Amino acid sequence: MKLTCNIDERGAKVRRIWGLLCFAVAAAAAGLAVIASLWWLGLLAAGSAAAGALAFYEARNKWCVIRAMGIKTPL
Repeated sequence: MKLTCNIDERGAKVRRIWGLLCFAVAAAAAGLAVIASLWWLGLLAAGSAAAGALAFYEARNKWCVIRAMGIKTPL
């Protein structure tokens, strides 16, 4: 399946920033999970890292999965 660009450079920039924030949360949660030995922080870290990876993928390809499903987003 070929991806068709459905966001502009402004939307890609927002997704890059979102990706950085997600990775920051993932790093903090992973550090706390190791220190405090809390399994749910590990899940939070994994989920945040996955969300960050998706955001960077969307920014790189200028493609938004939500827009591809027909939902209008402001950016």
